Amino acid sequence: MPAKPAGPTAPKALHIANEARRRIIEREWLQGQRIPDEADLAIEFGAARATVNKALQLLADEGLLERRRRAGTRVTINPARKATLTISIVREQVERAGMDYGHRVVAQRRSPAPAKIAKRLGLPQGTVLLHMRAIHYGNGRPFQLEDRWINLAAAPGLEKLDFWQLNANEWLVQNAPYLHAEIAFTAANADKREARLLQTQPGNALLIMQRTTWNELEPITTVRVACQPGYLLNAEGGYRPD
Repeated sequence: MPAKPAGPTAPKALHIANEARRRIIEREWLQGQRIPDEADLAIEFGAARATVNKALQLLADEGLLERRRRAGTRVTINPARKATLTISIVREQVERAGMDYGHRVVAQRRSPAPAKIAKRLGLPQGTVLLHMRAIHYGNGRPFQLEDRWINLAAAPGLEKLDFWQLNANEWLVQNAPYLHAEIAFTAANADKREARLLQTQPGNALLIMQRTTWNELEPITTVRVACQPGYLLNAEGGYRPD
């Protein structure tokens, strides 16, 4: 993935980046064209120049802009994305491992986004999102636990779907194309709820993946995936038994 700027990206910078990305995609800014200077964009968006700089750097990291000192910033000609993230469908991971797949939603409700989630998505705190937890199974044994927040405004008709019945991971991969993503891997000790849902012991080490995706205009979803102890990340981005 492109290098992520130090610290969380401010909502204002994400808004500017999303608007600049839209202008590139819709050819308001043509390939090879020099875009307005940071100072002019700062005035247009009512933002600090440093915020504009951060927004443009996001698009440079994606390969959409070329930035050169004293030469300005131009739209990349025939842009090639600097990295490609393929989001795996968990069912396919399980089946490739030779196991029977299962899926269960354990909790779901519309809820105001807490500060941490809103900041990650670049949305105002309190924005109503769909919050859900689901378990993916392999041969009847917990494989992954996902804690997901979905922006219901991210795709037409999304707010009408019944995610009690649908597999959110699979539906979003197939129906909500993303343009930009952030992903991070960490380790954490299972708390009591995670241990119960993953059928492991509290305190056991878990591989954690945090992934957030955006389309050209707004965030789609952010999900925290906790993997069953004993699973390792493989070169294709899926998981395999240790």
